Amino acid sequence: MPVNFFTKIHKKYLMPQFLCTFEVNLEYTFARRKKYSSKLDISCSLIRTFEPYLSTDKEQNRRNMDLIKIENITKRYAAHTALNDVSLSIPKGSIYGLLGPNGAGKTTLLRIINRIIAPDAGQVLLDGKKITAEDVYRIGYMPEERGLYKKMKLGEQAVFFARIKGLSKKDATLKAKMWFEKFGIESWWNKKVDDLSMGMAQKVQFITTVIHEPKLLIFDEPFSGFDPINANLLKEEILTLRDNGATIIFSTHNMSSVEELCDHITLIDKSRNILSGNVDEIRHSHGANIFEIKYHGKEHDLTNALKGICAIIETTTSPTGMNMAKIHIADDKEVRNVISSINDSVELRSFNEVIPTMNDIFINAVNGNI
Repeated sequence: MPVNFFTKIHKKYLMPQFLCTFEVNLEYTFARRKKYSSKLDISCSLIRTFEPYLSTDKEQNRRNMDLIKIENITKRYAAHTALNDVSLSIPKGSIYGLLGPNGAGKTTLLRIINRIIAPDAGQVLLDGKKITAEDVYRIGYMPEERGLYKKMKLGEQAVFFARIKGLSKKDATLKAKMWFEKFGIESWWNKKVDDLSMGMAQKVQFITTVIHEPKLLIFDEPFSGFDPINANLLKEEILTLRDNGATIIFSTHNMSSVEELCDHITLIDKSRNILSGNVDEIRHSHGANIFEIKYHGKEHDLTNALKGICAIIETTTSPTGMNMAKIHIADDKEVRNVISSINDSVELRSFNEVIPTMNDIFINAVNGNI
């Protein structure tokens, strides 16, 4: 009954992939006999716990609006097909990951969006209209092959690229100095690219990409060449740009960055779109109904309690008393029964679904196992 009460009141506010987690944790809350004064206290407590997963109407509207639509794009180079009838939609205010093995067609698609090359078939729409040369001024593009002038001073380059994108000299200089200060590289203003390491030069390349505050940012392998500290700095800036209203597309082979940053992804393999969608939904949809539990108690009590209702994949005991087990539940409807059986036999401390990583999904999809 508590679960029904909670889901009846709050189901419309939850993203589907987290509904099971709410129900499981609510069931666990009652099983542990926490002293809540009312059902409302339980609901409020869980809402606070899972607030990051709540889907507001504002967020839903943002997801439903697309800034970029790729419609049936095909691109050939002689006998090689780089893109074959690729379609996808990129929501406004999102971070969109473009994934795929080397040579899959990612960079070709990014260049088509930025009008560096033209498709042989299909079209790119920006805000519902076919993208034009004028729209390129509203785009920031950082290619994998960096494009700074080696003999030109860094400050002059930042101002130069900003002015190309339409800023006045005064505004360009102010914004360039603001970014140099933000990245702690004020002393580099009069240096040249030849004086810098690859990672240092990439900071300046990033600045020249974002300085005119474009509504669409495109990064091709943005983290290559960065050490972990500077990679994290770049990630924080990308998230801030997204939060300030920019839509961001980036290609990467770093699947941990995808999980950290991306709202949505498309996986391109052999010139085709083989997987698209919301990152969390993709990860949850490819789950195998495997759960990890942590508990205090005797292992044989747990195995006896679960005999016949689920499969125990592995168990690990700890001298500290916090034991762990992985189990497979064939039918979602049995989750509550399993939790109840565990609580009757041992002291359950946590119960979590094991969600596959984007790296696992990437490998399986490219190998044809999805």
